[in-house]
Amino acid sequence: MSSTESTRHPRRPWALPSAVAQEFDPSRVGRGPRRTVRDWFADFTCFGAAVLLGMMGADAISSNPHVSQDLADFDQVVGAFACAAVWLRRRWPVGLAIAMVPVGLASDTAGGAVAVALFTLAVHRPFRYVAWIGAASIAVIPFAYRLRPDADASYGVSIVFGVLVSLTVIGWGMFVRSRRQLLLSLHDRALRAENEAALRAERAQRLAREEIAREMHDVLAHRLTLLSVHAGALEFRPDAPRPEIVRAAGVIRESAHEALQDLRQVIGVLRGGDTETPGRPQPTLAALDALVSECREAGMKVVLDSRVPDPGAVPAALGRTAYRIAQEALTNARKHAPGAEVTVTVTGAPGEGLTLTVRNPAPPGDVPRVPGSGQGLIGLAERASLAGGRLGHHALPGGGFHLEAWLPWAS
Repeated sequence: MSSTESTRHPRRPWALPSAVAQEFDPSRVGRGPRRTVRDWFADFTCFGAAVLLGMMGADAISSNPHVSQDLADFDQVVGAFACAAVWLRRRWPVGLAIAMVPVGLASDTAGGAVAVALFTLAVHRPFRYVAWIGAASIAVIPFAYRLRPDADASYGVSIVFGVLVSLTVIGWGMFVRSRRQLLLSLHDRALRAENEAALRAERAQRLAREEIAREMHDVLAHRLTLLSVHAGALEFRPDAPRPEIVRAAGVIRESAHEALQDLRQVIGVLRGGDTETPGRPQPTLAALDALVSECREAGMKVVLDSRVPDPGAVPAALGRTAYRIAQEALTNARKHAPGAEVTVTVTGAPGEGLTLTVRNPAPPGDVPRVPGSGQGLIGLAERASLAGGRLGHHALPGGGFHLEAWLPWAS
């Protein structure tokens, strides 16, 4: 059984009070009071204690020279009914405690039942009920001993003893109530902690899915754009020289192979559920030269101006983010400005940040509208924001486009 299930459904609900078990098991709510094994044991114990104390009171009242035989018989009858009424303590704790105030005044045999009623009231009801009813029960003690003086103790000692017994019973009941409230509070706190942990886990899974989706878009969009460019070239130039056709077919085959490899890696992560499983090496800023060369082989005109002395010294996470931004920017340029020369500029140093600029003029001819335009830029802005940087872009006069990203580079 998991920790969540054990918190919500305890292994031994029969050993808990019904009020506590109902909080642990929501299926019990609205189905009426159902006593647990512990409740039955407690009820029999309370009834037995009331009867035992009642028998002691009946014996004492029978041998009390200050009480007549008729009054003693009446005392015992009232005490017997009071002991039977103890079984109503769970259903009407306040009513039973109020009824026991005059009963305690009229009968010594009902002393045990009065104590059980006060204890039940303190356990099941707030302090304001206990204060008023408990004060009334204590207030009648002097009158009870005035009507039936104790044969073995003085009047003052009897009053003090009765008050101490009542206060002890009330205090014990309040202690039991506080323990139950503490248990329910800890249970509620544990449930809230489990719910918060579940929400955090769900959020982490959602972020992981979004990260995987961004990776798929960045990688597959680049590969599939290469496929589209070369397939279009073969379609519109069927009379191209054979070496050119062979080169285009090789680029198509290589791009398809790379796309399948990337897709297999992502699917492997999704199936395994372990994002730390080692796979293909992740690109960094040092791989930017290879990316530009790949684009040039695909027929793009790309100028790379890297002013970072040692790209390999750039932190891996920073370099990877810069690489993905450059990759998506080149993919967009290939789709929206085919034939235009693209300039990629990389500058920065530790403590100053890394700045990546991709700029291209207007395309030389008409370009058909590409479906889904703008989604890649939204993903790039989110990627830069998650890395603590910023990304901006705008159209240039004449139809060109300018994209600039700044990423923090700690010193």
